[in-house]
Amino acid sequence: MTNEEFRLHAHEMVDWMADYLGNLDQYPVTPGLHPGDIKGQLPFSAPLDGEDFKTIFSDFKSIILPGMTHWQHPGFFAYFPANNSEPSILAEMLTATMGAQCMLWLTSPAAEELEERMMEWMRDLLGLPKAFTGVIQDSSSSATLVALLTAREKKTDFAINRRGFPSAGRYRVYTSTQGHSSIDKGVKIAGIGMENLLKIEVDSAFAMRTDLLEEAIIRDIAAGYIPLAVVSTFGTTSSNALDPTGEIGSICEKYGCWHHVDASYAGTALMLPEVRGLMPGIGRCDSFVVNPHKWMFTNFDCSAYFIRDKQALINTFSILPEYLKTAEDKLVNNYRDWGVPLGRRFRALKLWFVIRTYGISGMQLKIRNHIAFGQWLKAEILKTRGIELMAPVPFNLVCFRFHPEGLDDEISLDDLNEKALKNINRSGKVFLTHTRLNGKYVIRFVAGQTHASQETVENGWKHIMNFY
Repeated sequence: MTNEEFRLHAHEMVDWMADYLGNLDQYPVTPGLHPGDIKGQLPFSAPLDGEDFKTIFSDFKSIILPGMTHWQHPGFFAYFPANNSEPSILAEMLTATMGAQCMLWLTSPAAEELEERMMEWMRDLLGLPKAFTGVIQDSSSSATLVALLTAREKKTDFAINRRGFPSAGRYRVYTSTQGHSSIDKGVKIAGIGMENLLKIEVDSAFAMRTDLLEEAIIRDIAAGYIPLAVVSTFGTTSSNALDPTGEIGSICEKYGCWHHVDASYAGTALMLPEVRGLMPGIGRCDSFVVNPHKWMFTNFDCSAYFIRDKQALINTFSILPEYLKTAEDKLVNNYRDWGVPLGRRFRALKLWFVIRTYGISGMQLKIRNHIAFGQWLKAEILKTRGIELMAPVPFNLVCFRFHPEGLDDEISLDDLNEKALKNINRSGKVFLTHTRLNGKYVIRFVAGQTHASQETVENGWKHIMNFY
């Protein structure tokens, strides 16, 4: 492809992108397909000769696009949103164009220094103490793994990195029964073992019970285990429950545990001063993660990870072969030493574009509006017969189920709600997901897309009610 051909096709694609964003409501939010439907339209082998771009782009529109779930669709109320925004998209275009490899300061000085400044901006936006240092990871799963590995090495004076795991003793990690599955994965990868991950029961609001946490730690110490880390959650995936981070922090300090806070989704709400009281002791944790790619209008992937002991992180991951040594090493942050991968994308650019485009006040306005959508739906459910609110609603995730009067058999209620959810999603107008709380089948509704509005929320709820 020549430069002029690139220019022509790039303009065509930008026009298509703008049309797509402006007409999302014309697509079904989820495709009505079966496994293999897309693959069956693709050739069994790669083409021997190159094909023209017009044909390739046409196949994208006719084969790939009909098989996509549209996460920015006004009827998408599932999972948690994976946001994007116009400024973020434009920044991603620039990043892709430059094709930069941002592992060292020397490989792209602007990328390293912009990331450093963006993490300072994010730290201040969220109300974190100045003692925290930040780095962009690809996801919360990676951030949690990094936290567990750093906790492991700091606890053992980096002995496991030197001699391997068997020499280091038996370690325990604690989280709640509502903790994210990435914690399980991190414990497995870190070599701690699933048998050493203790899941603490929750209270009626689905938050970790600190009395049971401390009992478990005391019991483990008596049995010869070493409490290593507690992963608390600010906004659980199932219900957006808020663990008592202040109390958990005190317990961690008392028993020498690393305290990692998973605030992947709800952490963005800490941009609002009125929300920070919901996370007491925020400055006492050892590490903290929030995903701008969930609720901060930034394309995946962009996960802001903060740590109090920067040197422990670097000592855990730093490996310095001769070919990576540079004269500037002692003067800069070489982020290859701050996580698992050597290679790194230029993620800070899109975050810079987003924050500057919306400003603090613009981002706060959107988050406040999204929280108001959740509170509106909560009020609608509480005044509607036959619908049951299943969890507290601190922000904009609402957990509910259909519960007709006179139907109290839990198996029948599960079946009713499962069928209703399938029918709602099959319509292509709205997409919801489910969870289980206290063993009950629960439908989740979350409105947090960049351009969500009161109108899209009300229209979505009206459509859902048609299936009840």
